[in-house]
Amino acid sequence: MTVTKSLGTSLALVPLVLACWSTLAHAAEPADTTFRDYVDTEGNITLPMDARQSWVHLGSWVVNDAEAPGAGFHDVYTQPEAAQAYRESGEFADGTVLIKEIRNIESGTKTTGPALWAGDTQIWFVMVKDTQSRFDSPHWANGWGWALIKPDNPMLNVSESFEQTCQGCHIPAQETDWVFVEGYPTLK
Repeated sequence: MTVTKSLGTSLALVPLVLACWSTLAHAAEPADTTFRDYVDTEGNITLPMDARQSWVHLGSWVVNDAEAPGAGFHDVYTQPEAAQAYRESGEFADGTVLIKEIRNIESGTKTTGPALWAGDTQIWFVMVKDTQSRFDSPHWANGWGWALIKPDNPMLNVSESFEQTCQGCHIPAQETDWVFVEGYPTLK
């Protein structure tokens, strides 16, 4: 009787375990939420406003030359499931969103000595991985959607196109799917 009861209890748990596994597997697909929440049917990309609070920080860059393009602190974020998928496969999953937030460089003397820190946001660059070539748009090329967003209107992509606004800086990273992965220790 005990073996039958135990087997019956175990079998009753199978649908619950399968449902949990299905939910976890489904949550690991960034495309499901990305192409619903951050990209409209025309391919317009919007800035995920909660990234700094709830996404994974991949790494930071500092361009410390005030005359250089992109001068400032560069903090890069992605969805937790996208970071995990990259660590498992070495590739960016469909729907991965990368956000580079560039902020002003502030400086001053602290008790530890001269210091630099990130100030106000200057601009965001947003990349959206698209393995299915969903959009025929100048903002979608080489497997990614590309957006340039300014703080005065965080819902508007002001990039002219991938070729005019983004390509020049990303050519050196072409071999790593157009992303400078060496600066992102969280992906390792």
